[in-house]
Amino acid sequence: MISRAACVALAISLSANGAVKKIYVEERTDVLNGHSFGNAGPYERIVAKVHFTVDPKLPANQRIRDIALAPKNAEGLVEFTSDLYVLKPRNPEKGNGTILYEVSNRGRKGLLSTFNYASGGMDPRSEAEFGDKFLLDQGYTLVWVGWQFDVPEEKGNVSIRVPKAEGVAGIVRSEFVPAAKVTRFSLGDRTMKPYPVADPDAPGTQLYVRESPDGPRRVIPRSQWKFWDNTGVEMASGFQPGKLYDVVYTAKNPDIVGLGMAATRDVISFLKYTNDGITLLGDQYRYLKRAIGFGTSQSGRFLRTFLYFGFNADENGKKVFDGVWPHVGGAGRGSFNFRFAQPSRDGHRMTNTFYPTDIFPFADMPMMDPETKESDGLLSASKELNVLPKIFYSNGAYEYWGRSASLIHTTIDGRKDDGPSSDTRVYFLSGTQHGPGSFPPRKGNDIAYLANPNDARPVMRALLLHMTAWVKEDKAPPASRIPRVDKGELVPLANLHFPAIPGVNLPKSPNVPYRADYGPEFRSKGIVTIDPPKTGKAFAVLVPQVDRDGNETSGIRMPDVSVPLGTYTGWNLRDVSTGAPAEIFSMTGGFHAFPATKQIRATQKDPRLSIEERYASREEYMGKIRTAIDGLAADGLLLPVDRARLEKQAEQRWAQLTAQ
Repeated sequence: MISRAACVALAISLSANGAVKKIYVEERTDVLNGHSFGNAGPYERIVAKVHFTVDPKLPANQRIRDIALAPKNAEGLVEFTSDLYVLKPRNPEKGNGTILYEVSNRGRKGLLSTFNYASGGMDPRSEAEFGDKFLLDQGYTLVWVGWQFDVPEEKGNVSIRVPKAEGVAGIVRSEFVPAAKVTRFSLGDRTMKPYPVADPDAPGTQLYVRESPDGPRRVIPRSQWKFWDNTGVEMASGFQPGKLYDVVYTAKNPDIVGLGMAATRDVISFLKYTNDGITLLGDQYRYLKRAIGFGTSQSGRFLRTFLYFGFNADENGKKVFDGVWPHVGGAGRGSFNFRFAQPSRDGHRMTNTFYPTDIFPFADMPMMDPETKESDGLLSASKELNVLPKIFYSNGAYEYWGRSASLIHTTIDGRKDDGPSSDTRVYFLSGTQHGPGSFPPRKGNDIAYLANPNDARPVMRALLLHMTAWVKEDKAPPASRIPRVDKGELVPLANLHFPAIPGVNLPKSPNVPYRADYGPEFRSKGIVTIDPPKTGKAFAVLVPQVDRDGNETSGIRMPDVSVPLGTYTGWNLRDVSTGAPAEIFSMTGGFHAFPATKQIRATQKDPRLSIEERYASREEYMGKIRTAIDGLAADGLLLPVDRARLEKQAEQRWAQLTAQ
């Protein structure tokens, strides 16, 4: 149904102030046929294209690497276009005045799944894709802007179209770790578009293989492999599962990747500060007073990078985001603002290793690396520009094992706690994997153990309201909840007291970042000349300590962990069929149910108490669950509306796991 403000295919021109110059509205429709959401009333959907022009001479735009090499229009400005997707109250006066912007993860939209318990969708239209409607009932204006240039062209994706630095050449590295024997792989990460090979025979072109992430590389002779279609690699003898392959080649005409950060900056600044009197958002600009930037995984690392480079100051020096929330981003940044960057490349123990992701600095405040004598902090630029936002960092158990999360709140050597700044909170979601788990737990063909079913989204919903109150009313949120070195809650792997569960092995190592040298111009200009990089000494990575059951002792513990029926780990191992079975499987945790009875426990020689030894009855178990729920609510970490959900989940878990 088209709303009363329909303006399909309308181009709205804006004034000369700011980088947003035109907005081409392609669709303006009612959400769920005009359903009324809470006090906000009906919502509408706006699908549009945004045309930007940025002045490369402005100091704010000189943060964009290679901006001087981009083609300019007659006015000397750099032009580019991005997708825009907005869900907003039809009557903006009824909204809560807050932009909730999600940094799109590889072109997708995850906000509704994260906060609404929704089924998710690239272009949400159905009841299931809006879940319990929480975000809309609260009155947020939800915004997505395309920032990543290489996402696949799929319906519903948001992407950006940026100019190239024509005539510029450089090296690119593509890594691939097969889960089964194959003879070809793409040069792009996952399904992303690759940089094509410019010269297959250029000097330095090499294919390497190694047996482990930190093992030596061996060169595969050029006669044994070839490029296919200049976008992939082919080897007749096949690529073996569990081995790490790197191909290094020459590419040309790199995209100006950092314009994605400018697009995010400029759209949010436009929505907060413009006073052009346009009707794109129904005079919404009068009511949008604040903005929260949220990002999960890759998108959380984007926000950490956004802050590091000072993009939270717009072209006029005004603060862009009032609140920033990187979720499960660990200690990383990423490939978002340098020449030939591949934004999808992350950095796990067996996925995308040695990309410039886990690089110093890791913590908010300036700290000196004792090895390199370099001093820096993640927020140094934002502080200098006087645009520091309120910040939440939330990480699960996986991020301590697979994304080096301890480095955001310890000293570089890992010997001491080093707390975040006063305007930052750090929340450890104990016993969780990289994304919310589901019950009953399942074992995929590529993992060794059942996947972790723990789901911390109820806590995320409560934290969102705390962030909103913090940026709106300066009402302080709950204190940080992190594992601490001085309390023995954060330890080296060698000091972890994990129980000897039959058939369960600890990983060989957590993901450990190394000091890496990408060439003399990488830090100053974003130019990679050494790839694979030269590596130095490893940084100190710690993991959360566990109790006698193998469950973590610190952080925010969901009832599944505080009143357990099993062991919830942030790590899982690769299945033997995929190779490297001692290594962590990226992003998936594990679950190991307690034996149902004392007799089964004795037969299995399991050191953990059985379920019947822990709880005399279902009623006793549920009573403890309700006490745990009361504790979360008392700490401000659970909304009343989510109590029944957690009780129902506990009942389902009891029924299944006692019926072993």
